[in-house]
Amino acid sequence: MPKRVWNAGVDGARGAWIVAITDGATLRLHAAQTVSDVLDVTAECVAVGVDMPLEMPDTGYRPCELEAKVLLGPARSSIFHTPVRAVLDTETYVEACAVSRAITGKAISKQSWYLLPSIRAWIAADVDRTRIVEVHPETTFRVIGDGVTASKKTAQGAGQRIKALSAFLPPRTLVDAMATIPPGPAMDDVLDAIAAAWSATRFADGEARVLGGEIAV
Repeated sequence: MPKRVWNAGVDGARGAWIVAITDGATLRLHAAQTVSDVLDVTAECVAVGVDMPLEMPDTGYRPCELEAKVLLGPARSSIFHTPVRAVLDTETYVEACAVSRAITGKAISKQSWYLLPSIRAWIAADVDRTRIVEVHPETTFRVIGDGVTASKKTAQGAGQRIKALSAFLPPRTLVDAMATIPPGPAMDDVLDAIAAAWSATRFADGEARVLGGEIAV
């Protein structure tokens, strides 16, 4: 029998990570506490899509995020611009804003500040970028289909995303995997991880659109 090929998607989940691993027919969901745990559980995967910046700009905005904003249209607010690399060494939000203003003329958002520990962890891991690629699930959902328009925090939004993902995995497979995941991760985090796995699979197959050389969709 042919060897099964696995790919994975990773999304942040309340200070930890939710990992979706699939071969296109089956789906395994894992809760991981650290980036090291994520790398261990995805070691067998050909490609891993991570919903987290894996690179930081020295100045200004990353081209990949500007391209993603254009693609997202009305949903462009779901993109938080990655802070400049110099803020990695800051210890407070005030200090980070001051450093950012000195380089870019603008402060960083609170959302970006809260992402910094996770960004630090991924950059420190120095991952293999030929196998591990940055993704943005909201952009992925827009590429999967035009029917994903509602907020992911609503029941309608969850239904739209499950419907979109059912073109990738059988609905029963999605439901069975979500029914057995340990308590903790929210519905939208799980669906984002599965969407990230869709983008990772396209990346592994050479079919992904890569925005600005960084974000695979």
